[in-house]
Amino acid sequence: MNERMTPKQRFLAALERRIPDRLPVTTHHVQKYFLDKYMNGISNEEFFDHFGLDPILWTVCLKPNEEKGEYFDPNQKEADDVTSPRILSSTWRIETENIPGLDYPTTRYNIITPKKTLTMVLQSTEHTTWVTERLIKEKSDIEIIAAYAPRPKCDVERANRLAEEYGERGLVRTNIPTFDIYGQPGCWQDAACLYGIENLILATYDDHAWVHEFLRILLERKRVFVESMTGARFDLVEHGGGDASSTVISPRLFEEFVAPYDAELIALAHAAGQRIVYHTCGGMMPILENIAAMNPEAMETFTPPAMGGDVDLREAKRRIGDRVCLIGGFDQFHHFLGCSAEETRREVRRCFEAAGKGGGYILAPSDHFFDADPELIMAYADEARRCTY
Repeated sequence: MNERMTPKQRFLAALERRIPDRLPVTTHHVQKYFLDKYMNGISNEEFFDHFGLDPILWTVCLKPNEEKGEYFDPNQKEADDVTSPRILSSTWRIETENIPGLDYPTTRYNIITPKKTLTMVLQSTEHTTWVTERLIKEKSDIEIIAAYAPRPKCDVERANRLAEEYGERGLVRTNIPTFDIYGQPGCWQDAACLYGIENLILATYDDHAWVHEFLRILLERKRVFVESMTGARFDLVEHGGGDASSTVISPRLFEEFVAPYDAELIALAHAAGQRIVYHTCGGMMPILENIAAMNPEAMETFTPPAMGGDVDLREAKRRIGDRVCLIGGFDQFHHFLGCSAEETRREVRRCFEAAGKGGGYILAPSDHFFDADPELIMAYADEARRCTY
């Protein structure tokens, strides 16, 4: 049996496909909705302590490129350790306006540039936010992004200060920047948020050169941040997003429009000394090897069929477990609500027996959860801590 590890040591052992003292067990982002409704509004750190989970510190460490006249949006209220701060310049200003009279809180964002004003509309509930009006309405709009959109850098000093303060407590995670207002870390996934996934898929057939130009523009924005991460003490950097899952696009589209751009960013992240986890919520089985070939250190979420994914966790471990760390696989929809503690424990054991052999596995729900029975989360954490090597 391995000697007892700190949470950080445990996570890093799994990410390096070594055998930890026990199965690392955690969750994805902790939702404020869950904390407020079920946990009397405790903090993220109190959540991890209460359940005995291995903690993750999520942080966003962006800073303006001051040499180019960029600055933080002084009017943004929602920026926090998950929501990215907006960065503006004299040629890229963002103004917001609330749209009354609709079923959900609705906000229009106006991006004002010297050539044109681009608009995007978002709606929200206490659970999530979604796009009702896409930013890119004409194909020439991508030229506005290329000409005027700020290119944020990594705030290495902030990242290292947080890492020093967090110490051995747990894992420090961030993500490759998403597009302003609403987006995803991956290039294709960001484009899908801005143009609409149906429109983007059709464009791969009707005007594939334009799609490649769009993706290259988004990559060049992200490149600035990734190259500036050198020296930042992140433990894991998230990349990807659900719009590249195999329940959304074909392996052929993945190979032509996703892999070339996201693999380039992964290589740049490695050159900057960073580890990458590629996030794919949805189908993964037809593209497991395609994702692994981009050389991330880890992959997530391994969503099971009962939750709308397609993952056979045991088969995934067999096919790619010698190349990447697997994160996720737990069915939180059916085992954090409406079942017995014993059923939750059996689901933990199913995941461990399928993917835990030889290390290289971190148990986590398949992405977020909102409503959950705290007693079942307690059983989840307790049973996982009993999974030893």
